[in-house]
Amino acid sequence: MLTKLLKIKALKVVIIAVLCIGVLGGATVVGINAYMISYVSDYILTEEDLENQNFDCVMILGAGLWDGDPSPMLQERLDFGLIAYETGCAEKILMSGDHGREEYDEVNKMKDVAIENGVLADNVFMDHAGFSTYESMYRARDVFQVEKMVIVTQKYHLYRAVYDARKLGIDAYGFAAERLNYPFYNDVREALARTKDFFYCIIQPKPTYLGDPISIHANGSLTDDKERV
Repeated sequence: MLTKLLKIKALKVVIIAVLCIGVLGGATVVGINAYMISYVSDYILTEEDLENQNFDCVMILGAGLWDGDPSPMLQERLDFGLIAYETGCAEKILMSGDHGREEYDEVNKMKDVAIENGVLADNVFMDHAGFSTYESMYRARDVFQVEKMVIVTQKYHLYRAVYDARKLGIDAYGFAAERLNYPFYNDVREALARTKDFFYCIIQPKPTYLGDPISIHANGSLTDDKERV
């Protein structure tokens, strides 16, 4: 009987401990998200604001391909990235996405879209190793030597992107791609991703790849990995 009571007591302690950890974890996620959103809010610009700015580049973040073409999310980013570029706020565009496999190439497709819309090929840089938001910002600083830029992505993602860039020392601003509606799942996933990047920005681990510097003020053809007609 005594053994059974001890087991019940131990189980209660475990349950209480798990609940406490869950509450603490949830509070941490909520607190970090509130802080990050508040921190970035003043750095999100309108199209009119962009006309009075001078950036090293407009950064457009990858968001997947569907059968070789931009996903709806990526197409939205590209559309708004071109709007930002056309304000004259920057001479260069930095396409940052996943080209970790030969058969999967976000950044060349992104550059193709920009060229098709009248942007000079030499003004479009490609970051072939932008495997995550954090890595894109780290490489923008260390590989492309960006000091000031405007980042284009959906607003729910913009808070993390601008936060990462600023905590890595870039004078970063955001321009929201706002046309489509996205499922609630995106917000839940993003809340967890913000928490992860909050700690990444403290520890500042190196990205998967770095490589030799290629100044954003040079020629975008330096990032080409195939011949363009």
